Amino acid sequence: MAETKTLADLGSAMGMAPAAAGGVAAAPLAPVQPKIDAKGRSYATGRRKNAIARVWIKRGKGKITVNGKPIETYFARPVLRMLLAQPMHAVNRFSEMDVDCTVVGGGLSGQAGAVRHGIARALVNFEPGLRPVLKKGSFLTRDSRAVERKKYGRAKARARFQFSKR
Repeated sequence: MAETKTLADLGSAMGMAPAAAGGVAAAPLAPVQPKIDAKGRSYATGRRKNAIARVWIKRGKGKITVNGKPIETYFARPVLRMLLAQPMHAVNRFSEMDVDCTVVGGGLSGQAGAVRHGIARALVNFEPGLRPVLKKGSFLTRDSRAVERKKYGRAKARARFQFSKR
């Protein structure tokens, strides 16, 4: 019986076909296809705290509407507008895409975070090649932080009631 010194020798001794150079033979992956509907839009859902945003993206001039209102009206604070434009600026598509979204629940800050998450996911559905850039900027990660629930016997989630000696 022949001596086996490597895994390739062991595989050939067992009658298996030789593997690829990486050790594991893998089938070539098909390129990811864009998910675009009949109207030329891509859809994604974004979430943050208690807010949920449904986002549609299509080619356009960079117009963003939230719940039927322009972004400047709905998100009056410049910080919130900057926050939800971050994924578009990261991939240099700000003036090329129109964004239409509906958002419910939570406050304005959570809603802005939800729209940002939805825009990033919709961009990946529209152009799958943008995924590495958006992933590196952590735009595709859902921010799971939420308000902690109030516990019984406590004033708030962690705060105790005031102690009185007398």
